Amino acid sequence: MLDKPQTKTMLDTPVAQRMPREIAPGVFWIGDCLAQRHKGKSYHGYNAAYLVAGTEASILVETGHPKDFPVIERHMNELFARGVAPLKYLFVTHQETPHCGGLGRILKNFPDALLVGDVSDYHLAFPQYEHRMRSMQEGDEIELGGRSLMAVEPVIRDLRTTWWGFDTKERVLFPGDGFAYSHYHEDGHCGLIAEEAVSLDLPDVSSTFADLALFWTKFADMNVYCDRLDHLIARLDVKIIGPTHGLPITDVKTTVPKVQAGLKAAALMPESGTNEKVAVAS
Repeated sequence: MLDKPQTKTMLDTPVAQRMPREIAPGVFWIGDCLAQRHKGKSYHGYNAAYLVAGTEASILVETGHPKDFPVIERHMNELFARGVAPLKYLFVTHQETPHCGGLGRILKNFPDALLVGDVSDYHLAFPQYEHRMRSMQEGDEIELGGRSLMAVEPVIRDLRTTWWGFDTKERVLFPGDGFAYSHYHEDGHCGLIAEEAVSLDLPDVSSTFADLALFWTKFADMNVYCDRLDHLIARLDVKIIGPTHGLPITDVKTTVPKVQAGLKAAALMPESGTNEKVAVAS
């Protein structure tokens, strides 16, 4: 959709210059990493957002962690300056801080934008914007001009109110906490798609994320959920996956089974507790 810088590969591009990144025509990956420590390692987890641009309007999928708002706003303004259609809609997969932490500031800074999806309880936090909230159900679509964003089945939910999003033109699935995994900053994975991060052990980092963040998976048969994921991907003919907490997946057939292996492994692990505690220096 836009002219790209002339570089050999994204691996040759400095990390700070990789974002925003167009992962499919008109679909831009924006946001920043969140560093966490676990088992003596420094893991990076994205709280990613995605700008999906049609010919008439753009929709922001997720709003990022509160700390990321300056980065997300800068990325969006850069894209708008390059000719991307104006922001008219926000779609948040569910009401959790890493997903909707920038919601109030975006509604304030983009006064023409409407919040769509499951909008339960947002009016309690932002009563001044209640008139700009529109509820969606499965199969409902937001028309952007030449493409639409559809609310689809959230196979792996973090909250009862979760919806996943789907770009109907480029067949991009936005699964919120589905396909959640960390990456290694030391290996230069920031800003790469999953298939470029060749040293990333996807089953390991996927199982770690599920163990710490999706506790319910220990009480469910994850084979059933993975089968349902396969069904959804086949039914929608998904070509690309844009997770909130992971690197985008562009080779669905090869990479998705690795993430599913992590989900199944985490379900068999004994509960390990929350992230390790680091002593505060006196």
